[in-house]
Amino acid sequence: MKEKRSLIGIDIGGTEIKAILTNTQGDRLYETSLPTNDLPGQDNSAVWKSSVKKLIEELEARAGDAVHAIGISTPGTVDATHSYVLSNGTKMLGIEGHHWSDYLNRQVSVLNDAHAALFAESRLGAGTGFQEVILLTLGTGVGGAIMIHGKIHTGQIGRAGHLGHMSVNTDNRLDIVQTPGSLEDAIGECTIRQRSHGCYESTQRLVEAYGQGDPFATWVWLQSIQTLSRGIISLINILSPECIILGGGITKAGSALISPLHAFMDRYEWRPDGTRTPVVLAQMGNAAGSIGAALFAWEKMQA
Repeated sequence: MKEKRSLIGIDIGGTEIKAILTNTQGDRLYETSLPTNDLPGQDNSAVWKSSVKKLIEELEARAGDAVHAIGISTPGTVDATHSYVLSNGTKMLGIEGHHWSDYLNRQVSVLNDAHAALFAESRLGAGTGFQEVILLTLGTGVGGAIMIHGKIHTGQIGRAGHLGHMSVNTDNRLDIVQTPGSLEDAIGECTIRQRSHGCYESTQRLVEAYGQGDPFATWVWLQSIQTLSRGIISLINILSPECIILGGGITKAGSALISPLHAFMDRYEWRPDGTRTPVVLAQMGNAAGSIGAALFAWEKMQA
């Protein structure tokens, strides 16, 4: 049996910084968090950068022995050496170009948050045993990640995996990266009020009304699910993965999401020789980013 080595994973989110002490087997040894305290339109990075340092110091003290790798999961595109964020738009000012290894005075691997989540799912969760996997995160926006031959595909400038910004319908409205008719705008929480013509403030309320048989809610919800199926079958036809994993807050809808999605997939998916691509729910929960970052940092050290 291989010796278990202590690892630290940090997941920097918009509202919370989650930290985990784990090991090379992915055991959850200790978990803690601090509020991010990001201020929209202001550079408050000194605060949350300091919080990351404090969390790492706390976990090192908890470890009781040497910590062999530290990984950070972060929003934004990450450079090819996994050292810093190249681009993150207008959120979390101060994160772009910030070299975490220099700041923390130790070797740290940085990974996009959706990429980290897929890494965790591929090693310990719904993607275990597969080499070709796609993750879609359905929440306020729609993110994602792609795994090819067991490795996260980052593409040019680390941009690969922004699956929410594929164009899936003829709507000319532009999303936040100027994509017309994007998957994110079709199902993301960010547009629920628009899509429901002001009737619903959250996907949860929409799904509740759908479950009660409300005709208008049913139309809005199933239209979103149909568009999601278009995006998924496009990814299947382009990349032919072994598995599609769905994560994020919207997946709390459970069967209200999966049942109609499978029905649309049965209608639309091209299945040579009867081969059906599994579409399953993520299993790692809120710890996916932190555990994925830790395991990625460890495997990167071994490469």
